[in-house]
Amino acid sequence: MNKGIIYFTAPWCAGCKQLGPKIDDLISEGINIKKVNCDYEPSIVQQYNIKNIPSLVLTDLQGNEIKRMSGGGKTLQQLKEWYNG
Repeated sequence: MNKGIIYFTAPWCAGCKQLGPKIDDLISEGINIKKVNCDYEPSIVQQYNIKNIPSLVLTDLQGNEIKRMSGGGKTLQQLKEWYNG
C-alpha cells in the first residue's frame, strides 16, 4: 500500500459521528487510516491546514497530500471511489 488517509474528527462533530462507522469499515478492509482528534492534536490540524471537520486527507507514505475531501454525508462506496480514484 503506497497511500493512506488521515481522518480529522472530533467527538462533538455530528458529521464525524455519521462518517465514523464508514471509516471503521474502511479500516476493516485494510485501508491505512490514521484518526486525528482535532481537539487533542492541533499541530497536525495546522500542518494540513484543516478548516472543516470531518476531513479526509489522502497522503503518500511520507505524509505528502494527494487530495482531500470534507463533510460527513458520504456513502461507503463514495469513500472507496475517492480513495481509489
